[in-house]
Amino acid sequence: MSLQSEIDALHRIASELLYLGLDGEPIYADNFQQLNADVYSRAEALSSEHGSTFEEEASLCIALLMGYNATIYDHGDKEEKVQSILDRSWEVLEHLDSSILKCQLLVACYGEVYDEELAQEAHAIIGSWGNRELTETEREIVERLNTLEDNPYPWSEIVEDIK
Repeated sequence: MSLQSEIDALHRIASELLYLGLDGEPIYADNFQQLNADVYSRAEALSSEHGSTFEEEASLCIALLMGYNATIYDHGDKEEKVQSILDRSWEVLEHLDSSILKCQLLVACYGEVYDEELAQEAHAIIGSWGNRELTETEREIVERLNTLEDNPYPWSEIVEDIK
């Protein structure tokens, strides 16, 4: 199996796990557990891989960030692995042209660190798409970015009115 096909498989099942139940279908514990195990094992297997091009490396970083974000599993080193992927992402971002792939990586990184500069650059790319009808992938990116910006927890300060 090629690296890109493994990246695509991780991306697909991580998406399935992230959006499990949002279609109104019931969530079954055995399916939830199996998806978590599959996502985690695929992310673990791919975390030491590196893309042969900047684009493949970006795709790998996106899938890994999504995979680690989706799964409930953590063997005590998840934060370090995510930081390593973020470090790899910073290296590759500067080599990517303004594209849908770069926008996906910016949004994935923003979802981990909530750095406003990442969101601004993603918005600039989205703005370059103009007023045309967006593709499904483009709509997903816009929706994900909007969701992250609207719900920055745990990175925002929670202020409660005590009465």
